[in-house]
Amino acid sequence: MAVLQTNKLEKHFDGVYAIDGLSIEVPKAAITSIIGPNGSGKTTLINVLSGMLDIDGGSIVLDGIRLSRFKSHEIPMYGLTRTFQEVRLFNQMTVLDNILVVLTERNVFSALFERHSNLHFMRTEELLKKINLWEKRNELAGNLSYGQRKLIEIARALAMEAQIYLLDEPFAGLFPEMLKVVVDIVKELKTRGKTVVLIEHNMDLIRELSDYVFVMDSGKLLADGKPNEVLNKREVIEAYLGE
Repeated sequence: MAVLQTNKLEKHFDGVYAIDGLSIEVPKAAITSIIGPNGSGKTTLINVLSGMLDIDGGSIVLDGIRLSRFKSHEIPMYGLTRTFQEVRLFNQMTVLDNILVVLTERNVFSALFERHSNLHFMRTEELLKKINLWEKRNELAGNLSYGQRKLIEIARALAMEAQIYLLDEPFAGLFPEMLKVVVDIVKELKTRGKTVVLIEHNMDLIRELSDYVFVMDSGKLLADGKPNEVLNKREVIEAYLGE
């Protein structure tokens, strides 16, 4: 059963099509990976799916609801959240407050002055312990390493309690021990019945985690199917692996 679909989706910039008539169906409660060479349109697709960019043609169907135009601040209404290639945190706030802001489900300015409940603090402690950063809770987010900051962004996504998680290169730049933490989180999301969409370049991780794979090239769908089947296709090897 598809929880997320694109129907002849288009996005172009000055006449250049970053997404060119893309139609895909993302299965519910599964881990789906989107792969392809640099410039193939993967991140543009995530940006469109999360309302960061407007749709220029076609539509998105999210859990049965057809969407042709929506904004990023509306995506929590549809049970969807995302992470970014480049980490986006409130650098001058503590690690703790970066999570609490999300848990309040209000804008950042209101959240700063809200009296947080014990439930908020308990959930924040749970999330920071999950990513092994509870001891860093009172440090400014901007002072942490890239990998630690990336883990915080993933924790912020978890705090949303969404149904669909769009994770844009969540493993990039992580040390092995941090990578394992994120792998475990992704697997746990699936066991909880969540839908995960990954952009990833590490083929070993694609094979380990993915239930289904879409391959993009020049904004179009090149191939799709089970990971071992897709990654062995000649056209995928030629386009993505450069052989």
